[in-house]
Amino acid sequence: MRDVLDQSDLEAKAHRLVEAAKRAGADRADAVAIRGVSLSVGVRLGAVEDSERSEGDDFGLRVFVGRRFATVSANTLANPDEIATRAVAMARVAPEDPWADLIEPERLARAFADLDLLDPSTPSAAELTERALACEDAARAVAGVTNSGGAHASWSLGGMVLATSHGFSGAWLRSGHSLSVTAVAGEGTAMQRDWEASSKIHAADLDTPDRVGRSAGERAVRRLNPRKVATVTAPVIWEPRAATGLVGHLLGAINGAAIARKTSFLKDRRGTAVFAPGITIVDDPYRPRGLASRPFDGEGVAGPVLKLVEDGVLNHWLLDGATARELGMASNGRASRGTGSPSPGSTNVTLLAGTVGRDDMLKSVKSGLFVTDMIGSGVNGITGDYSRGASGFWIENGEVTEAVSEITVAGNLADMFARLVAADDLEYRFAVAAPSLMIEGLTIAGR
Repeated sequence: MRDVLDQSDLEAKAHRLVEAAKRAGADRADAVAIRGVSLSVGVRLGAVEDSERSEGDDFGLRVFVGRRFATVSANTLANPDEIATRAVAMARVAPEDPWADLIEPERLARAFADLDLLDPSTPSAAELTERALACEDAARAVAGVTNSGGAHASWSLGGMVLATSHGFSGAWLRSGHSLSVTAVAGEGTAMQRDWEASSKIHAADLDTPDRVGRSAGERAVRRLNPRKVATVTAPVIWEPRAATGLVGHLLGAINGAAIARKTSFLKDRRGTAVFAPGITIVDDPYRPRGLASRPFDGEGVAGPVLKLVEDGVLNHWLLDGATARELGMASNGRASRGTGSPSPGSTNVTLLAGTVGRDDMLKSVKSGLFVTDMIGSGVNGITGDYSRGASGFWIENGEVTEAVSEITVAGNLADMFARLVAADDLEYRFAVAAPSLMIEGLTIAGR
């Protein structure tokens, strides 16, 4: 474990790549070194189905010759000069790019926040097996559960080193623990399945195997004997884990790359009211133990906490250096990075809780849909047209009643965002978090 945690060798290799690029004739360069280690165990029906461990380092070098650039990646670093020479040769024949470059030196992080992203405990395969078996046993113990889709327990450790020719050097590591299970209820063609999962940075924060398994089993049983509904226009409420998809559609629409290409239905809406008053959405890279927390982004910028949306008004795009330059703006530290070039992305995104209790929200609906799962990805990012398969439960006179399936929810995201209402049941379960969300007047297509 000590060897895995020690990144000094990766830092040295990243700097060797940058120095090799200078010797090869690059004007500017940056290098990333990414370490990944994982261990997972899968079980089904009380027996181990698979056990996997992976471990490896990956390297990426980006070089600039004037306004031309190229990237090269490798999983070994026996000869940095050979990699650098190849990258510079590629850059010399690449087309000029007026926007790509290293981030401006004054924007580089000078200090790194301690975000408590590393759990030093490392579970053994036996411990992961015990977690997975206990989780599946809890799911199978729920009355009405007839089969299992399997349970998985895993541990991972990932991190990044970034070194640049203009003096930046930084590194971070992040651990991860997860537990998931799929339960099957019913028989024959009437079977239904559902799942539950827990993912955390520290193992101590995981939901217990019993709680994860029992939730999956109960959810699967509740879905038995679904009916189809007639096509209707009615309110729709998304439970928290389904509501994160709506936030995800916003993140795609405010990605700087989509804005620069003019392929977003929100391309002209920054600074205007996009959501209903009271809606605030925050992107926070510094949440302690956050699933997407990091002390700096893929270009070395410690970007600020952003209120992407504040009281309904859209304030920011997600920008890395290149998209910011193209848009005549400055990076806000949202560069995501593998071994290739950076691209804009988000970190820990939260749609903040509203003031309406979910029970009160449900009681306000005379007839409508309570969504627990979305299917497919039928969203047009250019127009905002939204049409996705869904399943869940019908709401009648303010009460959640029978299960429904094989339905489609349709609307336009611009109109949907403007009518969105947030409940007070915010859940921090994923990198994108949201409470239950309600939108009135959507088309629910059924039989």
